[in-house]
Formats: sequence, C-alpha cells, structure tokens
Amino acid sequence: MSPQIATNTTVGRDELLEFIRPRHHAIVITARADGRPQASPVTCGVDEQGRIVVSTYPERAKTRNARRQPQASVLFLSDDFGGAWVQVDGDVEVIDMPEAAEALVDYYRSIAGEHPDWDEYRQAMIRQGKSLLRITPASWGPIATGGFPARLAG
Repeated sequence: MSPQIATNTTVGRDELLEFIRPRHHAIVITARADGRPQASPVTCGVDEQGRIVVSTYPERAKTRNARRQPQASVLFLSDDFGGAWVQVDGDVEVIDMPEAAEALVDYYRSIAGEHPDWDEYRQAMIRQGKSLLRITPASWGPIATGGFPARLAG
C-alpha cells in the first residue's frame, strides 16, 4: 500500500472561506502578556463579511489577550483528525455588550441557522454578559493534509 503523501494547496480568500465555513471547531491562538502563546479550543463561524467569529466571555484568557494585542491565529481542523487543516492569521476586534448582542445573532446564524426565538437568545446573551471575537483574515497558510513527504511516494 502506498503511503499517504502530505499536501499543501495554496488558496485565495474565496477558497479559504469555502473551506472554513463548515468547520466550526478550531483552536484560537493569542499572545499572553509574557509573549507565550495561549491556545483555546473554540466553536466558531464565519460571518457574512468573511470574518471568523467566536463567542466568549470578557474574563477569558483569549479575550484579555486580544484586548492587549489584537492579533490571533486560528487553526481549523477537519472532523477527521487526519483530514485537511489551515491556519488563518488576522486582526481581532473584541465586541462587548450591548453591541455584541446583534453580532452574536450573526455568530449563531453562521453555525446553526435560525433560532426559534431571537429575543430569548439576545436576552440570554445579555444575561450571560457574552462578548464576541471577530477575526479578520489577513494571511493564511495553504490548506494542508498530513502524511509522508512526496519524495517517499514510490
């Protein structure tokens, strides 16, 4: 049996968004105060403007880090761990209540579609004091798969 050969496919913004839209599990990487990376597993979506959106709380490390240094990397994995993945780097906005209420509606829609009661959802987000991270992709690596180097394909 031939070994699986690693792939790296360079893509433009439209192909990137097509790849990440259905992938709602990711790792957000921000910088701690001392510069070391902070990795946070998240559920995320892509809004209509092509920004990565993450629901969070103001006191979470990723949120505090993004306020201090508004850049992040997001690693999107496939549900199959051996599947394709991509890292996206960008600038981060932190949106707090009350402005976050409508942004969180967009976040929910990007992941799950329509909610049966938007007023109830908004009130729950306000009651919980939720925040939203909005990451604008600035650069990204190729969409990659793991495996052996091509030189071993024989």
